[in-house]
Amino acid sequence: MDDFLLYALIGGLGVAIIAGPLGSFVVWRRMAYFGDTLAHSALLGVALGFLLQINLNLAVVASCVLLALLLVALQRQRLVATDTLLGIMAHSTLSLGLVAIALLEDVRVDLLAYLFGDLLAISPRDLYWIFGGGALVLVLLWRLWDGLLAITINEELAQVEGVPVARLRLTLMLLIAVVIAAAMKIVGILLITSLLIIPAASARKLSRTPEQMALLAALLGCLAVAGGLAASWYWDTPAGPSVVVTALVEFLVLYSLPLRRLGISPG
Repeated sequence: MDDFLLYALIGGLGVAIIAGPLGSFVVWRRMAYFGDTLAHSALLGVALGFLLQINLNLAVVASCVLLALLLVALQRQRLVATDTLLGIMAHSTLSLGLVAIALLEDVRVDLLAYLFGDLLAISPRDLYWIFGGGALVLVLLWRLWDGLLAITINEELAQVEGVPVARLRLTLMLLIAVVIAAAMKIVGILLITSLLIIPAASARKLSRTPEQMALLAALLGCLAVAGGLAASWYWDTPAGPSVVVTALVEFLVLYSLPLRRLGISPG
């Protein structure tokens, strides 16, 4: 196997393993639109990274975290509905990122690679970031699992029981930001949320417990990465979109099977 294909497979599997458990929380808490908003802000982070000459992954994480904090602050003001606010922020940050990159005259940026991913261009340095950031996310998820489940089931009850709701909610946003930065090169800014949502939604059909759903989501994500890479290799299709299409096929197959839909919810 060629090195670039091996790096793509390893990197894609690493992101899928991270995205599975975290994507389960995105599905449970109905945060898909929030994830899209953070993902769109990643392009603004890329522009800032080039402008300030800092690591692009760190710039993307910083941009996503700042946007998450801004969203929390604006939600508390209750000036507009949450879905309206998310729509405004998602499209505004994406457009600001495109404009900022266009103004960087001395920098040549492959926008298609950032928007739709460039899985076959993963380097060993990217793998260090994926697995380093992924290990941090998984360890934090393991440590905070019970608390995150508690606030997912009922935030008011969790707060009465002494669970630090606001801190856990913010931590979850931070973890999503790290995964977005890690997955940016795999499926691109416009498709990142699909890698979080589709495997988790597919796993929900087969799972009886939250833990089962998290593990199955990671497994289905890995199968989607492997299948998407195979399709890209044999049919010369874009790697990132091919991964998403494979995940969609998994979802359609599972939901077309004559199995009783378990439809679990945390707890």
